Amino acid sequence: MASDLLFCLKPYIVKLTLVALITAIILWAIACKHEIPLTTPDTGGGGNVDSLPTGGTCSPDTVYFVNSILPALSSGCALSGCHDQATHQEELVLSNYNGIMRIVTPGNAIESKLYRVITAGNEDIMPPPPHAPFSSAMIASIRKWIDQGARNNQCISACDTSLFTYSGAVAPIISINCKGCHNPASLGGGVDLSTYNGVKVVALNGRLTGSINHASGYIAMPQGSNKLQTCQIRQIEKWVQAGANNN
Repeated sequence: MASDLLFCLKPYIVKLTLVALITAIILWAIACKHEIPLTTPDTGGGGNVDSLPTGGTCSPDTVYFVNSILPALSSGCALSGCHDQATHQEELVLSNYNGIMRIVTPGNAIESKLYRVITAGNEDIMPPPPHAPFSSAMIASIRKWIDQGARNNQCISACDTSLFTYSGAVAPIISINCKGCHNPASLGGGVDLSTYNGVKVVALNGRLTGSINHASGYIAMPQGSNKLQTCQIRQIEKWVQAGANNN
């Protein structure tokens, strides 16, 4: 009797089993849906970047770490013998976000060691003499970045390749990204980029464009930091091709 009942119910059991199996497969597929991970650009070490390169253009009311703070500190503080990876004086490496944040109090520049040392009026000032101190404009940018939360952010800066004069395009790029390591007090590679004449020399002999393009046979510049934006590289290239004039 029981066997006859089981025989009669067998088709229904098979159907129920198939329905349960299909349902389980559907639920598994939903649960295992993968999101494509977003890749963040290299910021010289550590930290999540708030704005990816595919984001919007820079806001004039915001200071961006990757665009201005990192290049300035890498050039002015992460020097050989100071706060680079090799020397890490005082156990500080100031060529990446994580290292810089060790001396930053987000939202409070006044309480941040970074801000205090770049504004110190004595022998404690950084960069130390005979290195040139940060400009008042850069100090203001660092303070604003800290007070805005010291985020590891970046944006796409407005860049026009039709502008490629020395004063309007090349000099500002060199000042932020290169001059800290290439000045009379710190002649990295024996190169002085603190004056037009010094920049002109490496422009005409090919070292400038070779380095910023990370070309084979040249030391990649800015050293230990991000490659310049494609637009900035093109501005420099066009200036060099036009004769590297002091315009």
